[in-house]
Amino acid sequence: MPGVAIIGGQWGDEGKGKATDLLGDRIDYVVKFNGGNNAGHTVVIGNEKYALHLLPSGILTPGVTPVIGNGVVIDLDVLFHEIDHLEERGVDTSKLRVSANAHLITGYHTTLDKVTERFLGKRQIGTTGRGIGPAYADKINRIGIRVQDLFDENILRQKVEAALFGKNHLLVKVYNRRAITVNEIVDALLVHAERLRPMVGDTSLELYDALNAGRNVVFEGGQATMLDVDHGTYPYVTSSSSTAGGASTGAGVGPTQINRIIGIVKAYITRVGAGPFPTELFDEWGELLRTRGGEFGTTTGRPRRTGWYDVPVARYTARINGVTDFVMTKLDVLSGIESIPVCVAYDVDGVRFDEMPVSQSDIHHAKPIYEYFDGWTEDLSGCRTFEELPENAQLYVKALERLSGARISAIGVGPKRDEIIQIHDLID
Repeated sequence: MPGVAIIGGQWGDEGKGKATDLLGDRIDYVVKFNGGNNAGHTVVIGNEKYALHLLPSGILTPGVTPVIGNGVVIDLDVLFHEIDHLEERGVDTSKLRVSANAHLITGYHTTLDKVTERFLGKRQIGTTGRGIGPAYADKINRIGIRVQDLFDENILRQKVEAALFGKNHLLVKVYNRRAITVNEIVDALLVHAERLRPMVGDTSLELYDALNAGRNVVFEGGQATMLDVDHGTYPYVTSSSSTAGGASTGAGVGPTQINRIIGIVKAYITRVGAGPFPTELFDEWGELLRTRGGEFGTTTGRPRRTGWYDVPVARYTARINGVTDFVMTKLDVLSGIESIPVCVAYDVDGVRFDEMPVSQSDIHHAKPIYEYFDGWTEDLSGCRTFEELPENAQLYVKALERLSGARISAIGVGPKRDEIIQIHDLID
């Protein structure tokens, strides 16, 4: 059976958790392979809403083994707060596995994240201030703290001391902040060590064995393609690889073990933080999409920027990830709009771009070229087959499928778990 990667196809918040949930009891493992607690998934089961930040959404499905892979950076305070909150609501988290090679977010990472972002002024990236970027920077600079370091206090102290040497100079001499002591960081980490220990292992080997045994493994991406550190709208991106390639490196499995790539897109598009956004709306339509779609961050509560569907972004996602299937969410949000614009290309200083421009400057100056599609007025939440959709909704989906570069295999028609239309099987 296949390994399946679920990838955000826009700028995040597309509904990746719902797509994972759609696969239900056919999944054996769900792996979070990148990011930290700077992005969340919202899953609605019946009348219950679950906001997940570090944990993969598969933790809500009985029988599934959730895995936090080596490509994730972990704030242990957040992790155990999230586990405790789910346990209080009756969710079993006992099967959680954590990679020994995952890096940890410490107090100095969150402090540096906040002060450096403030000092950027109008050049701010839009970071959540949760220490994710600085933790990844330490990983690349080879001074990071890993999960396995918690279980050897001498090594832990040596690594924290080495990391703090330069950071304290920066905090004191540049940002006029107090120095951080080795003891306060070590003590804050070690308080979690024994509780964490049973969860930790060689998750790469465990996943390799599972895939070779024919288990279904889903690799669940955080953030999205347009926020990928290599392929997104740099520098307004996250600090990890959120594309399909990141699933392989962030989970420790070979790329040939991932057979299906599912790109998640909304029927419109949103973005949080700073950076270019060609179809962004600043009028009543933008507010309508924000209000109807509940476009406020799962983790931060920040209102999301909203815009019409962007075909060049979808085509880019299909190409960069090798998307085999798209899942389109929130089609229901568009009900009642008489004429729905879709960006089919960009105008950059009089030159038409049908594909995503490679130049950062061109993306910043891109103006959307729209085609318009007739809307519909019906409530879609009760539809369970494609044929039950209003004719204009069907035509809208078919047009986006033709333009976007991969088939649309499922359509979200409401926030609840069962408010979805499945057209093609996502595991076959």
